[in-house]
Amino acid sequence: MQEMGKALSLPRKKRIYGAKTDLRWPGTEWMNPLLDAYGEVYPKLSQHAEGFPTADHLRSLIRVGNIEFEGEMEMDTPGSDFIKEKLLDGDMEPIYLQVWGGTNTIARALKSIEDQYKGTPEWEAIYQKVVDKAILYAILDQDATYRKYIAPNWPDLRIFYNASQFWCFAYLWKRAVPESQHYLFEGGFMGAEIINNHGPLLKQYYSYGDGQKQAGDEEHIHGDSAKLGNAQWGTFGVYDFISEGDSPAYLHLIDVGLDNLNHPEWGGWGGRLVQSPEQPNRWEDGAGVLDFNPFTDTLDATYPQIRWVEAIQQDFAARADWCVKDYADANHAPMVKAKGQATRSAKAGESIVLEVEASDPDGNELETKFWIYQEVGSYQGEAGLSAAGNQVTVQLPANATGQLHVIAEVKDKAEHPMTRYVRFVVEVE
Repeated sequence: MQEMGKALSLPRKKRIYGAKTDLRWPGTEWMNPLLDAYGEVYPKLSQHAEGFPTADHLRSLIRVGNIEFEGEMEMDTPGSDFIKEKLLDGDMEPIYLQVWGGTNTIARALKSIEDQYKGTPEWEAIYQKVVDKAILYAILDQDATYRKYIAPNWPDLRIFYNASQFWCFAYLWKRAVPESQHYLFEGGFMGAEIINNHGPLLKQYYSYGDGQKQAGDEEHIHGDSAKLGNAQWGTFGVYDFISEGDSPAYLHLIDVGLDNLNHPEWGGWGGRLVQSPEQPNRWEDGAGVLDFNPFTDTLDATYPQIRWVEAIQQDFAARADWCVKDYADANHAPMVKAKGQATRSAKAGESIVLEVEASDPDGNELETKFWIYQEVGSYQGEAGLSAAGNQVTVQLPANATGQLHVIAEVKDKAEHPMTRYVRFVVEVE
């Protein structure tokens, strides 16, 4: 479930954009042309994987939340009522509340629950149920309702807070992404492999110089080809990537085998977040979450996300084909799993063998690579890897201790390769 903000007027935004006297507001119908286009590609798309919902089902889930003004959380709305209903129902599966704007509709749902139950015999159980189910994934903090209401009144509610790593998928991608991978965001790739000739849904994907302009948003001038040489965030070409900065929140939910959903501190396609020492229910990025960037030879606060960029963009291009191609004509992800236990114990000085089983639904040749995610876990020593096909021998030094993460990365050989993983976690004693 996602919450979209109506306006951005925090001091930081004021410094960037200047004072605003009106709102950038595309209304409440902008998603309907997208859903119409999704309905058109659904017959093809649904051939390629199970679970794609129909356009009508998606329409049935849309609610309008608190949109009167930025940070408004005084009124119950269809959106806040829907979140409240889901938090209180009998399904105890986690609910990821994707914060792609402000948290005010979420805050209103929580306040409505508090107003109804606080001071009653049910309150303790209701509070525990909500904090057991709800997980906020926030890309920045775009109104004050989390800080002023949610955090002090629901201190046990989990939040994943991404303030640094998302930039490689946002407006400043040219600065964050290594230059050798810029092609994955430039018009030659985005236009030819994703946007054009891939059906009506992807044709509506906003890009630089594409001629599109969202109604109601006077600042959406990125589609004007006359402004490409002097765009707000740099110089761009036609069909270059604009920004998809909220996508790490969604990418975190995609199961590609990295087991990050239950362990955000382990890292995955949505980046890597570590538990705050001051606030144990908050996982965050920033200066304390650095991965070694081999492109710059430095520790980098953005590299926990950058390291997956190529696999993500190629996966996007492969899935774009699903919108227009039959199953036999498109690429699909390899299937990979651990042979034996993915979590195991070992002794210092020991040599252990890790192995995966991998196959490809399209019969493509597969390439398997093993690597150590050095920044994750507690293992600080060296370890030798000797790989042969789908098997790797790990030699542990005599003085080794801690938790070692070995990633098996399996990629198919296709025009747009798709990559899946197994994470081996070795507890070295």
